[in-house]
Amino acid sequence: MVEPVSLGAVSAMLGAAYAGMGNEAGKRATQLIGGLARRIVGREVTAPQTVSEREGLARQLFEGARGDDQHARALAELAALVHGTLSHPAVRRQPQLPGAVTLFSDRQEPMRQLDREASRKFDGRPRRVLLHGPEGIGSSALAVQWGWRELRRFPDGQLYVDLGGRALDAAVAVHRALSELGLSDEEVPPGLEDRTNLFRDLVTDLRLLVVLDHAHSAAQVGPLLASEPGVFTIVVAHRRLPGLDAVPIEVEPLSRKYAVQLLTDIAGRKAVDRARGTLPSVLARCAGSPYALWAVAPRLTAPPHEEAGSTMAVHDPVRTHAEDVYSRLSPDAALVYRRAALWPWPALSPAAAAAAAEVTESAAAGLLEELEALRLLEPVGSGRFRYRPAVRRHAEETAAREDGIADCRKAVRRTVEWYLDFAVRAGRAALRQSWRVGRAANELAPGDYPSPGEALAALVGELDNLVQAVLAAKEFELGDTACQLCEALWAAQLKDGRHEEVLPALRAAVDVAGQLPPGGLMAGRMHTLLAMALIPSRRFAEAETAARAAAEAERQADHLRGAATATETLGLVRLAQWRFHDAYELFTEADRILDGIGEDDLGFADVPRARALLRRHRGRALRGLDNWAESEEELTAALGFFRETQEPYNTARTLTDLAETYVLAGRRPDALPLIDEAIDALVNENAHYHVAHLRALRESCVSEPNRSP
Repeated sequence: MVEPVSLGAVSAMLGAAYAGMGNEAGKRATQLIGGLARRIVGREVTAPQTVSEREGLARQLFEGARGDDQHARALAELAALVHGTLSHPAVRRQPQLPGAVTLFSDRQEPMRQLDREASRKFDGRPRRVLLHGPEGIGSSALAVQWGWRELRRFPDGQLYVDLGGRALDAAVAVHRALSELGLSDEEVPPGLEDRTNLFRDLVTDLRLLVVLDHAHSAAQVGPLLASEPGVFTIVVAHRRLPGLDAVPIEVEPLSRKYAVQLLTDIAGRKAVDRARGTLPSVLARCAGSPYALWAVAPRLTAPPHEEAGSTMAVHDPVRTHAEDVYSRLSPDAALVYRRAALWPWPALSPAAAAAAAEVTESAAAGLLEELEALRLLEPVGSGRFRYRPAVRRHAEETAAREDGIADCRKAVRRTVEWYLDFAVRAGRAALRQSWRVGRAANELAPGDYPSPGEALAALVGELDNLVQAVLAAKEFELGDTACQLCEALWAAQLKDGRHEEVLPALRAAVDVAGQLPPGGLMAGRMHTLLAMALIPSRRFAEAETAARAAAEAERQADHLRGAATATETLGLVRLAQWRFHDAYELFTEADRILDGIGEDDLGFADVPRARALLRRHRGRALRGLDNWAESEEELTAALGFFRETQEPYNTARTLTDLAETYVLAGRRPDALPLIDEAIDALVNENAHYHVAHLRALRESCVSEPNRSP
């Protein structure tokens, strides 16, 4: 009798497959597991949605394979395939803090408090603190300075995650942490629960400092709060965070003594001596804020800029600095400063700033650098910048006062339109064959990128800004633009697994699509894209609701092509749930809807490709039902179309489907040439995990004897 794999190995297989659902290999693994579960259990098994449900399924599979050689062998082979492709990722680089400031003054007391908590004997209570203080007070610099001073405590590194001070989604925050630990985007699970579990697993045995900077809420940082003895977490925020279980350490303003010392260190003793007459006024306006002191030092010997009724300076030195510097800006720099601040862009590029201010991109680049030199902007890498919140508020209020609401709205609209143009061109280059309903997508040519993979990388690189562009479009009543932006982001969903990141934009687009004129095509399209984003994180009920809403919207618009896609999407929900028969019926129904599209109807030209996709889906559903012959027929027909139309991505996916079917049917030699062709087709697609899956599949073919299922 063949010994089945252990219960632990089966659990690990399920965990790895579900954690990998953000990439092609993970999706494939879960579908293969679904088909095998149906055979072992003897009936249709619903795909698990939680960790506890996965553990229950693992026990079912283990018990079902114990007395059946065929099931035991199939389970062992599938576990080996999943392990070869999706084994638990390891930390691949030692994370590091950003550079500390060269000049650092005072802070002995909070340093002592940090030392005390980090040195405390572990008694089951996690070691973590909350550094909090008003903006510009230096809490971030303090955390970084302490971290560099205490390197010996943390031989496994110092993980720094900048949460941006915004209501950043917790799932996105964990994604950033996993990326800092060296995981690729394809290794990051799609859902918050799996991301959180993976993060905590990875840091379990590490001696690691975790700095969560610019935190917004306890809920945001909660998934990143590890309880392991070797992990020390510093949360940095501008205020106390209700509900956060951490030792609070308040960062207070510098005393007069240390404020003068910092000014002297920055500007020099001679400059401070020359400014002795104005020094009291300078210190009062800076109010013990290191940021304000750093900013004012270059102008220390100039007369202070007096503001009527500037009592607020004592309470908000960051804003005071912005007011002082703004009054001295050139007209062009002032214009960029105001107009680029009208929406909280996470990483402002010269091109986006140029659109906002109606200047050339090269001029905007120089002006942004000028604003950075004056500490009105902070660099965030790759020639991009961001505002401190208080500085942005000042710039936004100044724009409303000096430019007027109408011109401000126009500036935001121009910026959003620039993002739309960029996203459409990059999205089309990353995924050329996909059908689209947006005006821009049907008017603009694909961007000039060397390969689809590089176009996708450009799109993903702007993803945070593009999500904000959708939210801005909603706020400024650009409903159709919001929807077109989301449609342009489809490539990031399909090919890079950025479902969680895109969700806020899709939810906003669904809201505004319902307010567009009746009979339009965007409502159905947005509901469909929302459903597709919800499937990988296994929110099946919500995905089904969205897919049915899409079908109804498409019916009301009399848009058969969209109705077919909505029905197909519901079929994909069923496929992910392992309801293979229902999925097959829905894919067949979608095909019948395509029959009604005439030559003069919208989407007619795309019908052959739509049918090929549906044949591929039907082939996968039939494979889950153990119908090898009909599965092969459907997949072979789909493969012929994608080969003929020269679609490398879909060709590779269908080749892999067919190769997997041959392996399951015991026809391993027939699978080998398909696997090799699929690997060749993925050369320019940045599909590393898909290739790893294919190589593991190939290894199983050459190392195992051919046999019938």
